[in-house]
Amino acid sequence: MDPGLVFLSSLNCVFLQQIEKTLEESPDAYSCFISLWSTGLPALSTETFFGLIAMLFLLFFSAMVSGSEIAFFSLTHNHIDHFKKRQKPADKKILSLLEKPNRLLATILIANNVINIAIIVLSTLVFRSFYEMQLHPVVAFLLQVALVTFLILLFAEVLPKVYASRYPEKFSSTMSGPLLILRSAFNPLSALLVKTTRLIDKRMEKKRPNLSMDELSHALEITVDEHTDEEDKKLLRGIISFGNTYVREIMKSRVDVVAVEYHTPFQKLIKTIQKAGYSRIPVYHNSFDNVAGILYIKDLLPHLNKDEDFHWQEFLRDAFFVPESKRINDLLKEFQEKKIHLAIVVDEYGGTSGLVTLEDILEEIVGEINDEFDMVEATYSRIDANTFIFEGKTLLKDFCKIVGAEDDVFNEVKGEADTLAGLILEIKQEIPYRGAKIKYKQFEFEIEGVDKRRIKRIKVKVRK
Repeated sequence: MDPGLVFLSSLNCVFLQQIEKTLEESPDAYSCFISLWSTGLPALSTETFFGLIAMLFLLFFSAMVSGSEIAFFSLTHNHIDHFKKRQKPADKKILSLLEKPNRLLATILIANNVINIAIIVLSTLVFRSFYEMQLHPVVAFLLQVALVTFLILLFAEVLPKVYASRYPEKFSSTMSGPLLILRSAFNPLSALLVKTTRLIDKRMEKKRPNLSMDELSHALEITVDEHTDEEDKKLLRGIISFGNTYVREIMKSRVDVVAVEYHTPFQKLIKTIQKAGYSRIPVYHNSFDNVAGILYIKDLLPHLNKDEDFHWQEFLRDAFFVPESKRINDLLKEFQEKKIHLAIVVDEYGGTSGLVTLEDILEEIVGEINDEFDMVEATYSRIDANTFIFEGKTLLKDFCKIVGAEDDVFNEVKGEADTLAGLILEIKQEIPYRGAKIKYKQFEFEIEGVDKRRIKRIKVKVRK
């Protein structure tokens, strides 16, 4: 029920209780009240009669305006589509009013308040006859307030809104014409009201605190239940963490990137392309830190039968460079704007760190994407329910997904590391020997493959 209606109803009860209390405490008021009931109402003057007529008319109009609020804002898309197809005069008026819903609501509220105030003013003139009968002033005032409140509450609020909620189409068609007239009449005031409301909304929106990623993650945990599909959960978690992920966390490291030197002979280039199976390959001068451009394999298709000395370098396209610290949601926008699918990742010194593709970004939301030409790269194997063997180059984000751990489980110790091997180096602060065991929280890491420069393979036991 409308809170305003509840307030008016409670106020009505208070006034009735006050009348009873006044009658008990004041013998004069009690005798006047008994005299009123015993002698009946006096003959109404012309002023009082027309005042009553005007009150009834305004009460009816207040009911129609009040019901319009419920009627218009209860219309569904089906109703609106029906109006557009039918195109009756009333339908066109309704559609015109709904084009500016804020202006419509302001018009209804202004009209309703103006009419109710007019009813209260008229009720004072009508009830003046009761004062002339020497009725106690307090009793007369409380009777007036209680009666007017009851009339407005019942006949101008509750009943019309109940009816309008059941027949919104019929009610809105009836009131479309009068509301258009009222909108024109109250146009300056309603326009000022709408602009003021928008200004307040903008101020409130600026002060509204933004939810952090942790708060969003917590909200996700408490809203999903056991009936939610696991794939849906992964998708939602990917969307939440998407804006808080950096390029360095998803890029392919430079040691795993397939690239060719600028002066590579054409036939050797073709063999490299066939072996790699990629549609785009970086090309560098002398070192991968000096990338010359990106070769699109489709550009070579008409020239596959050319000689060894074919100058394929003329098909190179400009490379797009991004820093490691770039967020992937910003990178996705740039990919869309520039219509490219691949970027070279550089570190703070300008050296090449690796490579990131559009597919890498999308996989952060929807999971692994493989087509019929992709070679599935085994970065881990599972020995039993709690034991795994991982490649050292496995990204920490992928590791957490595989073992079912939270993404932030290593935040305290990982430093700048993005791979499992990097995590071990951050913890040990040195390259461990083969067979070394490192324990952290529920994880036990055992080094299974290592050389002088990097950790190659790690056995992981997860304690439940």
